[in-house]
Amino acid sequence: MASLTIRKLDEHVKTYLRLRSAKNHRSVEEEVRVILRELIEGREEPLTPFAVPPGASPAAASTRTSAVPEASVTLIIGGGIAAFKSLDLIRRLKERRIEVRCVLTKAAEQFVTPLSVSALSHERVYTDLFDPQSEFDAGHIRLARDCDLIVVAPATADLMAKMANGHADDLASAILLATNRKILIAPAMNPLMWNNPATRRNVAQLQRDGVLLIGPNSGEMAEAGEAGIGRMSEALEIATATERLLRPPVPRPLAGKRVLITAGPTHEPIDPVRYIANRSSGKQGFAIAAAAQAAGAEVILVSGPVDLGNPQGVTVKRVESARQMLEQVQAALPADIAIFAAAVADWRVANEGEQKLKKTSAGMPPLQLVENPDILATISRLADKRPPLVIGFAAETEHLIDNAKTKLARKGCDWIVANDVSPSTGVMGGDRNTVHLISKNAENNGEIKVDSWPVMTKEQVAIELVAHIAKSVTDKSVDKSLEPAS
Repeated sequence: MASLTIRKLDEHVKTYLRLRSAKNHRSVEEEVRVILRELIEGREEPLTPFAVPPGASPAAASTRTSAVPEASVTLIIGGGIAAFKSLDLIRRLKERRIEVRCVLTKAAEQFVTPLSVSALSHERVYTDLFDPQSEFDAGHIRLARDCDLIVVAPATADLMAKMANGHADDLASAILLATNRKILIAPAMNPLMWNNPATRRNVAQLQRDGVLLIGPNSGEMAEAGEAGIGRMSEALEIATATERLLRPPVPRPLAGKRVLITAGPTHEPIDPVRYIANRSSGKQGFAIAAAAQAAGAEVILVSGPVDLGNPQGVTVKRVESARQMLEQVQAALPADIAIFAAAVADWRVANEGEQKLKKTSAGMPPLQLVENPDILATISRLADKRPPLVIGFAAETEHLIDNAKTKLARKGCDWIVANDVSPSTGVMGGDRNTVHLISKNAENNGEIKVDSWPVMTKEQVAIELVAHIAKSVTDKSVDKSLEPAS
């Protein structure tokens, strides 16, 4: 099973695998291996809103994002007194949920034992190039590639010379020659060895080859009276550098921005039992809230009655009626961006019954309806505290684009996200959506621009919308910075 062949997968499964593997900086084949290993071991890698599988609810996604995804490292321990630091390094990496498989050179076994390394890593330790137990499936190739990063600590002068000149006469050097992963080395040697012209040439060659270095540090050596540059970096330093390579900071283009979002239906009471409502699951609005939070924004989500858990890190205000929703929206201002995805009921009963209305022989009791406040139009037309970017949603069953353009002009908002909610689409309550982004093209005298997106999961729609918002916010900030000083 040195390689995997994957056939006959549904398109939504392929999309999920591509998103997840891209997020984790792995190939799809490697990601499938990770998934299989997690299933066997009874755990699931936590997902972010940027890689939610189709069918998963935003609530489920929000509970997973609090954990840190696992990563894997092949740690090569070279021979030298600094090898004892590798034991602490294993512990530091494990603390960061980084799986560690260790390879010891023959010289390293003179300083640390395979038993101690195995006890800390909870993995088998590899020492021999020609090991019958691993070579049946090309063990050195597997160790070279079935990981996210290779770390060499300590990297001795001899091991660095082998790397620089392409030698492969033992397991460690064969792995380093056969890998297609990034390599991070932590040199450790006597100061005279470090400053030797041969070592300097080897270091320069390794850097040209793309090998990353941490250290060496300056200080006292193990030998009495020896000091200078050559000490291996401390385990904490190496672990931090490793984690930075494995988990680079996630872009947070909306950091410092306050985003206000509405979601779900409103329930307009007729009496204590009955109500008027629009059909809405709230999934799209909740997905947008999760995506905006993941992009670094402070998010306030005002939601009507839905059966969804609160997205991680989002402030959620639960309401029932349109009037309550408007009240909470106004209380949440000011905001930089407002996204009105809620399906607000257009009408409510003028006189709500205090008791349940009963059937009578006279027939249906008369219900006088009055118009609810238009939340999108109200916020779009504010003279004070109007968010710089106001986005509405248009759920239509016919003439989608024409109705959305009309709504954009009538409401006074900046963008409209239009989607067809005809029963045949399955959008209402479903997990997929097809939307069109309607906006005014500022570069072309306010001409209406229509950007049509393919069928996506609601989480993917949310990610795409947040990406458009981030670009718009960035472009506007750049434009302002270019304005001449007054």
